[in-house]
Amino acid sequence: MERRLVYDSDAVQPGRCPTCGKRRDRCSCASERRAPAPGSAPRVPNDGVVRLLRDRKGRGGKTVTLVTGLTGSADSLARLASDLKRLCGTGGTLRGDVLEMQGDVRDRLRPELERRGYTVKVAGG
Repeated sequence: MERRLVYDSDAVQPGRCPTCGKRRDRCSCASERRAPAPGSAPRVPNDGVVRLLRDRKGRGGKTVTLVTGLTGSADSLARLASDLKRLCGTGGTLRGDVLEMQGDVRDRLRPELERRGYTVKVAGG
């Protein structure tokens, strides 16, 4: 009786695309289904207006509030972010000049930012 080796693997090989099986650097389907990076904010004009955006893209369905258009030094933005997180009772992070707050807290942020002298627009449904 002849012995034949049978190889079966359900796992995708490391470094290969699970869809087409090609090496990741040669795969064309990965670029088609790539989600936007979680830290990337939608394009907004730089007109001095602070925009409060609600976003869920690239975050596993979690809602975040993006605060764009803030100006100031890195230290002043870090202090502002800390104050706003404390005000809302939520977590968040400052990525560049965009503040990401967990949850939809636009209604709590607007009066505080207006009190601090910012012109505020609410966007994002």
